Amino acid sequence: MAENEARPSNFVRNIIDKDLADGKHASTHTRFPPEPNGYLHIGHAKSICLNFGIAQDYKGKCNLRFDDTNPEKEDIDYVNSIQEDVKWLGFQWDGDICYSSNYFDQLHDYAVELIKAGKAYVCFLNAEQTREYRGTLKEPGKNSPYRDTSVDENLALFAKMRNGEFKEGECCLRAKVDMASSFMCMRDPVLYRIRFVHHHQTADKWCIYPMYDFTHCISDAIEGITHSLCTLEFQDNRRIYDWILDNISIEARPHQYEFSRLNLEYTVMSKRKLNTLVVDNHVEGWDDPRMPTIAGLRRRGYTPASIREFCKRIGVTKMENMVEMGMLEACIRDDLNSNAARAMAVIDPVKVVIENYPQGQVEQLEVSNHPQNEEFGKRIVPFSREFFIEAEDFRESANKKYKRLVLEKAVRLRGAYVVTATRCDKDADGNVTTIYCTYDPDTLGKNPADGTKPKGVIHWVSASEGKPATVRLYDRLFTVPNPAAEEDFTQVLNPDSLVEMKHAIVEPSLAELATGTAVQFERMGYFCPDQSSSADNLVFNRTVTLRDTWAG
Repeated sequence: MAENEARPSNFVRNIIDKDLADGKHASTHTRFPPEPNGYLHIGHAKSICLNFGIAQDYKGKCNLRFDDTNPEKEDIDYVNSIQEDVKWLGFQWDGDICYSSNYFDQLHDYAVELIKAGKAYVCFLNAEQTREYRGTLKEPGKNSPYRDTSVDENLALFAKMRNGEFKEGECCLRAKVDMASSFMCMRDPVLYRIRFVHHHQTADKWCIYPMYDFTHCISDAIEGITHSLCTLEFQDNRRIYDWILDNISIEARPHQYEFSRLNLEYTVMSKRKLNTLVVDNHVEGWDDPRMPTIAGLRRRGYTPASIREFCKRIGVTKMENMVEMGMLEACIRDDLNSNAARAMAVIDPVKVVIENYPQGQVEQLEVSNHPQNEEFGKRIVPFSREFFIEAEDFRESANKKYKRLVLEKAVRLRGAYVVTATRCDKDADGNVTTIYCTYDPDTLGKNPADGTKPKGVIHWVSASEGKPATVRLYDRLFTVPNPAAEEDFTQVLNPDSLVEMKHAIVEPSLAELATGTAVQFERMGYFCPDQSSSADNLVFNRTVTLRDTWAG
């Protein structure tokens, strides 16, 4: 992460400042605890920037801990992708990677400790009965008939669970808290359930797995976490977090603090919904450039700095809100406007012939790579008698507001000559197929001798020297700002979220552009080569348009 990025302020940092000033903690120790059941998304980036940013700014520590207590949905590929995302965003965890599974033996021992204290019991209610006994928000729950089983019998039953002597779903271990609590999470929550599943870290050692609420607080305590930061949906769960730590023989007392999760317009943040998009082939995969995943944003051309800036701008509060997609797009525009070189590409080409230009001649013109920054240097662009321009950059007639190529009107070719259109050919449907021009050979880098200045400048690519390419124009994945609120979110997918322009042509220098390197196609937006792109099959992804086309 860049050293000169401004340090943000928020209520979490205010708490930390006070804790350090009061001597409650000598240093800070945070953690980022993703479940490896999918790819990280932009919402996780907010948590990454918060937890790792605090460690960085306060010269403390931040652990990367995988919450791997649900092996049915987890995969080592997700573990690897999460590590890559954290590093790509510019952060590094302290020490070795942590796994909740590292603590399975200790967690088991603490569960036994609760049973011995008469504060946990093995329950044989099935799922439907458990829901019935739990009660509602308006009605208290009622005690399980297994709640008063003796300590010795519970210890024996839990041992049988551990040894695989019960079927999945036959029983579970529950905490004995309060079935009349106004907080549903305190109505004898499940601590362990049976799962005969191979685990990516512990293999087949265990057939019982601890629940998140039991695991998380103990893992925090074992690791010496000072400030356990999570999103607001876990606010009520802080009660079970504290109850568990208060009732086991562990000295550390981490404290949980909650902040609002990120809700971003025109997308979904639920891993379940994102997984549906992938599994049902609505998108190409977890790293599809339309996805809000960090991998998707990276493939689309977003930079780590732009995502960190976005997380800084939205801030950390306890207020739930929906963030405009335009804010994220503004961050990448600001970044690339300063840091992306310019180049010329024609996405929807129409051919132009300069009739008074020498046949077979190719000039090598020197063109600036960035109009505001000389440090980007210059590049050589070939110019020839025939070239392509955007179809929308030519009209046979137009009003004075149109600043491009019009019959009998002069226009400047970017970095080249002034040309005047004289006539055009059309196909049977009336579409322009070829435009014929004349050029003024004395206008390279200067205006015509008569002092007239062309009103417009357009980009172009040499027909003989340009490279064919496919350009993918990406847009919002959904047509409504809050697709998660729809009865079926897949019914509001944007049919135009991807438009492939298969006949684009780009200047030769772009064939050498490294994957993920940003470039501005003059007047068309910011683009980068896709990971599938090669010298023989150029593919470019549009990162973002030059302006917010959705505003207003």
